[in-house]
Amino acid sequence: MPVNVKTVAVVFGTRPEAVKLAPVVAELRRHPDLRVRVVATAQHREMLDQALAVFGVAPDVDLDLMRPGQTLPDLTARLVTALANTFEAERPDAVLVQGDTTTAFAGALAAFYAHVPVGHVEAGLRSGVPDDPFPEEANRRLVGVLADLHFAPTPRAANNLRREGVPEARILVTGNTVIDALLGVLRALPSAPAPNGRRRLLMTMHRRENWGGPIREVCVAVREVLEARPDVELLFPVHRNPLVREEVGGVLAGHPRVELAEPLDYGELVRAMRDCTLVLTDSGGIQEEAPTLGKPVLVLRRTTERPEAVEAGCARLVGTERAAVRGELMRLLDEPAAYAAMAHVANPFGDGRASERVALALRQRLGLVGH
Repeated sequence: MPVNVKTVAVVFGTRPEAVKLAPVVAELRRHPDLRVRVVATAQHREMLDQALAVFGVAPDVDLDLMRPGQTLPDLTARLVTALANTFEAERPDAVLVQGDTTTAFAGALAAFYAHVPVGHVEAGLRSGVPDDPFPEEANRRLVGVLADLHFAPTPRAANNLRREGVPEARILVTGNTVIDALLGVLRALPSAPAPNGRRRLLMTMHRRENWGGPIREVCVAVREVLEARPDVELLFPVHRNPLVREEVGGVLAGHPRVELAEPLDYGELVRAMRDCTLVLTDSGGIQEEAPTLGKPVLVLRRTTERPEAVEAGCARLVGTERAAVRGELMRLLDEPAAYAAMAHVANPFGDGRASERVALALRQRLGLVGH
């Protein structure tokens, strides 16, 4: 074993973080000069565990901080305190956080307090509206202030960081690590089933700003399309939040061509994206993943911090108003040329080698390899 071994703490608490950091953990562990410590906050317990099982990642430290009805102030305070104690015990030489969760912000803040450099995976995403999405836009901006290394998934994200004054030497365009994860899972999936004569829609909605009326409006629009198009069916893995379940079930439950499923593990989600016709979502990660599979994405939000997909033509920002959602969905179902224009677009989010670039830059920052 090399004499000069550095410890890296990789911190995550939600399923999207685990998915996007699992390939980074695997790549870091290939290097004998790194000691990798996986720290799970369990901000979202059950869905986090699903993702960890798919990738075979076991936490070295499991803080198990999720509480029923937790508020953002309470969660943030408990995260910062628990992570500060963890870093004191583990003595990492660097901390990696991902994205825009409260765990990412708290991890960066606790590392800053401990004088430990922070690497931010998926840095530089901006919607341009401080509280939309809430609290994610604020979280990623705050992590950007605290981070030492900024792993931007795209050139646009890197430019956002430059405009905010981040030094060029601290920015690296890597691609998005979710493409690494997606391609790895895709290779292990069984073949697609034979067509059943129906076109399947895949839908997910869970974001805080869409609770209540917006979710209900979208569900009504989709039901109207189902009534007008008997060859169309819907798969909707419904988030466990009771506010989401109440609205979705009130509109879509009982329809013969609607499957309201429990949340899918990541492998099942990749298979669902591969096998569907198109995707309706307010998820950030799916905006990155579906284009790799050639699936058009209708983004059920007013803003997106991933405009690359919209500009490339593989995603369309439609919001949550019933008429707009119904109209865009019918257009893609009825006009083959419109569908093809969105389906046959190169993914702007990476080539599946982002984790390699993150690992190399981190080892350079820790003095393990030359620049």
